[in-house]
Amino acid sequence: MKQQRETFLIVLLAALFILLAVSGLHPYDRVTWLMEVMPTLIAIPILLATYRPFPLTTLLYALIFLHSIVLMVGGAYTYARVPLGFDIAHWFGWHRNPYDKIGHFFQGFVPALIVREVFIRRAVINGTKMLNFIVICVVLAISASYELVEWASALIMGQGADEFLGTQGDVWDTQSDMFMALVGAAVALITLSNVHDRQIQRLQNTAAQ
Repeated sequence: MKQQRETFLIVLLAALFILLAVSGLHPYDRVTWLMEVMPTLIAIPILLATYRPFPLTTLLYALIFLHSIVLMVGGAYTYARVPLGFDIAHWFGWHRNPYDKIGHFFQGFVPALIVREVFIRRAVINGTKMLNFIVICVVLAISASYELVEWASALIMGQGADEFLGTQGDVWDTQSDMFMALVGAAVALITLSNVHDRQIQRLQNTAAQ
């Protein structure tokens, strides 16, 4: 089982490097690509450095991989120009590309489980209700911090930050971005908590052997 897990994670890591390289070959805007994939570039060395002392569940590694794909696609095309977003807009009769909302959904979905796992394994909080509440609060703090980064980028880069911001003329873009992160966190906690608990228990049992 341990060997299968490590093989799976090596495949994920190799695929991540390949997709990262492909996304950066001919992006719509090089600076935007770099800013969008920066979370992945930061996460990779952290995950590698912590794999032995504090390995995460397989579920989390897989979700981080999926989140990275969302970021890389958004970076390659810019969020306002992702083809999948245009398809979704066409299907539902919307007037804006909603791919950035998918990105912010994942911005809540994946960090919620990361925070949840760290808090459970470090015994930071007792009680499921309080745990879920604090996880939601941390996710909203992360989302708000990201919006501050976007604001700072707009101040520094001026119109050069338009592709990174991807507001598409929506004056409520910041608020809806944070709402989607909230929805993502809530969905993650509702749908994956039981599976997550089992994987955490399995990981702890393996470490205790």
